[in-house]
Amino acid sequence: MNMVTITMVLAPMLAAAASSSLPSPAPLHPAPLATHRAACAGKDGWSDPAPPVRIFANVYDIGTCGITVLLIAGDRGAAVIDAATAEAAPTILANIRRLGLAPRDVKLLLASHEHADHVGGLAALRRATGARVVATAAQRPAIERGQPTATDPQRGGTLPPFAGTEVDRVIRDGEVVTLGSLRLTAHGTPGHAPGSTSWTWTSCAGRACRRVAYADSVSAVSTDAYRFTDHPAYVRTFRVALARVAALPCDLIITPHPGASDLYQRLAGAKPLTSPTACRDYAATGRSGLDARLTREARVQP
Repeated sequence: MNMVTITMVLAPMLAAAASSSLPSPAPLHPAPLATHRAACAGKDGWSDPAPPVRIFANVYDIGTCGITVLLIAGDRGAAVIDAATAEAAPTILANIRRLGLAPRDVKLLLASHEHADHVGGLAALRRATGARVVATAAQRPAIERGQPTATDPQRGGTLPPFAGTEVDRVIRDGEVVTLGSLRLTAHGTPGHAPGSTSWTWTSCAGRACRRVAYADSVSAVSTDAYRFTDHPAYVRTFRVALARVAALPCDLIITPHPGASDLYQRLAGAKPLTSPTACRDYAATGRSGLDARLTREARVQP
């Protein structure tokens, strides 16, 4: 397996005036869950501001009320997966600071899929952090051009264009991205978008370790003019991807839209935070949605 190794040596936390002050992975300073819930009561917009919350161990949500942005803290820097919208970038940067980090402590910027609600703020975060953008070949064209590619079911729909940004490193399916002790594995799971990518790693709080899966969106969403039935090869690819999601090493699932996996209900204790069938259950919802979409299309002939 190929490996992308990025070795960065960070100084210990100095005075508040230091330009980069990454402490050890713990403790950081997230907001209480109740504060997040109060800020997001009745809100789930892509850019609605939310305070940072710890999910488990070194994994934090620094995104908005409606969009997950993950920060994974390590011993030689932090990795961030997704960037929400351009309008949300100031909130994300403020959340990094609220945790006790400086933006320059972020060394890697990764993505789930190449839509404006998840990578629209990537260019702004890249400028503010100086981090390297790492993406798959399927993600790269849209990230750099700022719009979905021609094969995207949502191209030409309601997704707005966004500021593109250069991809610093292209990785392959199954490649492990490392940053100090962090080891994040990319899994190509195309369907919701051509470049949909899920990420897995292990995080530990003391002796309690969890296999974490940031499983990309599995919904069969498209423009009104797009018919999945007319693209059988894409449907086959989508089904293979759903099987891959089901097979991810996964005790703790997190999704780009937190409501898709009931993340905040689980953090509040209303539902179990972890489950040995979490990714299988999530993939099953995707299969049901895709099947239902194909059935509806079959009833309405073009």
